[in-house]
Amino acid sequence: MVTLALLLLGVWVPVSGMAQQGWDEALDAFADRLASGVAEDDVGGLVAGVMVDGDLIWAKAFGLASRENGVPMATASVSRTGSISKSVTAMLMMRLVDQGVVSLDDPVRRYLPEIDGIADPRPGAPIVTLRHLASHTAGLVREPDWAESVVGPIDLWEERVLESIPRTAYDSIPGARYQYSNIGFGILGLALARAAGRPYRALVREEVFEPLGMTGSAFVVVGGELEPRLASGYAVRNGVIDAEQPYREHAGRGYKVPNGGVYSTVADLGRLLGAAAGVPGLRLLSDRSRQEMLAVQTPEDPRRGYGLGFTISVDQDGRRIASHGGSVAGYNAHMALDPEAAIGVVLLRNYAGGAVNLGREAQELVRALRGPPSG
Repeated sequence: MVTLALLLLGVWVPVSGMAQQGWDEALDAFADRLASGVAEDDVGGLVAGVMVDGDLIWAKAFGLASRENGVPMATASVSRTGSISKSVTAMLMMRLVDQGVVSLDDPVRRYLPEIDGIADPRPGAPIVTLRHLASHTAGLVREPDWAESVVGPIDLWEERVLESIPRTAYDSIPGARYQYSNIGFGILGLALARAAGRPYRALVREEVFEPLGMTGSAFVVVGGELEPRLASGYAVRNGVIDAEQPYREHAGRGYKVPNGGVYSTVADLGRLLGAAAGVPGLRLLSDRSRQEMLAVQTPEDPRRGYGLGFTISVDQDGRRIASHGGSVAGYNAHMALDPEAAIGVVLLRNYAGGAVNLGREAQELVRALRGPPSG
């Protein structure tokens, strides 16, 4: 097991059965690029983690968790994850599928009849299913036509979803194409809660966070035991650094809970990736459900598209990377996984934008660590 002291120093330890050749060089170069980018930005900080089989085997922090107080970023710092929350919601959905609570192709209206209030339905179009919502193929616009949908305390997020539905419209027929929709995942989270007869946040805590040991993850951090570890968020506009809007959003952002409300750490997200890879000790889902999650569900390209809560790409050798990014006021995040090798990378940054492209860095490091194809 890796000790905290080793992690704080950014040292990796050998992992049984893993090829170690080139790992030192890859990780050193990775850390140098992150350090250089954070120094160039001069805004806040970033924490990076590498997981193998669900265990955090390397982590390093750069820059500041708080500019105002000069607090350095730490490997255990808590950040908002933005749309990585969609991966959490999809994991919950597949957990409920395994339990027989729902089926992927259940009509959403079975649990949330209010969905029939969405504007501009196409005559004769297929009925929207849970699968459609989780794969961004429901044909819904990205956001409701209502500025107030993203305003309001977290405890009222369900009301905001219901108020947003009549202000949401179809832009294509369900199943026709990939169309990223934040409100779609908000609707999905509420439908899952209705189906299970339990509040969404309680479901995530009991069915995902607790079974995986994700003790640094939550939907509410300010005022709770995780607050001392929370990295302050910084929005940057025209060179001006703003900490006020990111702080206000800790109280809630309207309906954006199932699609953007999760706070987490690199270690916790590594465990989530371990569950997606199906590693022993983190088997939250059946192999069938896990494989369905990581299969391309969108119609455009069978080798590149969206699965269920993950973006999927398959290279010419048939090797997959499952990933997701997130961006909210004051925070950026990205995680990437090779599910066959069970190697994952997580990056959390407490400011929006910057010199480091989180998605590119995370995915390229996964490719470097897994090495060339065998044979």
